[in-house]
Amino acid sequence: MSEAHAFLLLGGYRVIARNWGFLADLAGRGLWILLITSEQWRAETTAAMARGEGPGTYLTDAAFVTGEVGIEGSFTSGVVAHVQRWQQEYDIVGVYAAGEMLVEQTGIVADALGLPGPGVRAARVCRNKYLQRFYLPQWSPRLVVVPPQGRAGLDVGPVRFPAVLKPSGRRSSSGVRAVLDPEALPALLTEYPAAETLLVEEYVTGAEYSVEAVVQHGRIVFESATQKRTTEDGSDWFVEMAHTVPAPPGADHDRLLAANRDIVGRLGLVAGIVHTELRLDRDGRPVLMEVAARTPGDGIMPLYHLATGRALEQTIMEVALDEPAAHPPPRRFARQVYLPQPRGTLQDVKLRWPGMEPQWVPEGQPWPVIAPGEADDPPALRHVIVLKERGALLGELRESGDRGVTFLIDAPTLDDLDDLERQVSAAIDIIVDP
Repeated sequence: MSEAHAFLLLGGYRVIARNWGFLADLAGRGLWILLITSEQWRAETTAAMARGEGPGTYLTDAAFVTGEVGIEGSFTSGVVAHVQRWQQEYDIVGVYAAGEMLVEQTGIVADALGLPGPGVRAARVCRNKYLQRFYLPQWSPRLVVVPPQGRAGLDVGPVRFPAVLKPSGRRSSSGVRAVLDPEALPALLTEYPAAETLLVEEYVTGAEYSVEAVVQHGRIVFESATQKRTTEDGSDWFVEMAHTVPAPPGADHDRLLAANRDIVGRLGLVAGIVHTELRLDRDGRPVLMEVAARTPGDGIMPLYHLATGRALEQTIMEVALDEPAAHPPPRRFARQVYLPQPRGTLQDVKLRWPGMEPQWVPEGQPWPVIAPGEADDPPALRHVIVLKERGALLGELRESGDRGVTFLIDAPTLDDLDDLERQVSAAIDIIVDP
């Protein structure tokens, strides 16, 4: 075996490029960095590696696997083949799933190599919503699982309407929509690929949150809740439009953390970060939407950096490399907001804010590094980020990738944060050709 110590990252290249704190941390430790990602990112990844600047330059080697996100286990054989090849060249000392796509395969690799990881059960269940319902019924809504061969003559049984129809294995709210009555289901089912397993779940109304927890040797070493806002009040879709870190303190926050601790224990999650999405129903009871054994999406990682003063990527890497891990509690409130957008071709984004211009960061490009302030600093606008290229079509918000403009702010109090959000929102104009 080679003496070259390497760390293996698995997931979509664009997710890793956006949160490239992982790459900088690993490079600072003198580790070679290996990436396994989807074949669809081959051209983009190889171009980034050759560019001479940016996140791609941190990568020592990249391998590409073919599969379908909605088809269970379709990437596994390719991942195993590449890992076996690399074992002849490198001493692989750590492994981590930086995105949803290869969570299950990451659990398998970590288990096979004897490295810290979520565990095979947690990795498998966290990648599959119907297994989450099967393993965690006490936290789950009423539902019916619809396997590919079970769509004809579907009996929704215990599910009351309105309901939610969702694919079992996708990410980023893709394909998740409200269904007002059972008569609408047959036509909607035909809109999903024939090989996908679907869920019909009771629509749980109530505030939406996520809980982020870092786990080491089966023990939670950091935990906090994130408050969310979605488009559901005015749409059939469930696109997340704001995240606040940490969620307001109080009984709700405590119930969310308690639910997540139970979920982590029941899944036997051993090491890594868990991102658990929950709603509080009318009785204040946490109800599980989904649980993921990987980095939270959108700007939640930068928000934790702003709120706690330390990059969560550093703590996650400590866990992955079996080093003593600790993370400070939040000391400020931080929020990411996605703006409502007009429909049309994006021409420009104007910001009326002293000393700051919008940053154009189309999907797949690295986000700007956001340095945290001190705990008692005044409220601050950190960045306005345009997620589309000029000329892109802005349309209805049906999934996360449809969003066009976002900003990140932080403040010492929630009232200060709310005031700053209103000021920044009023200072941004999204200009389109309708």
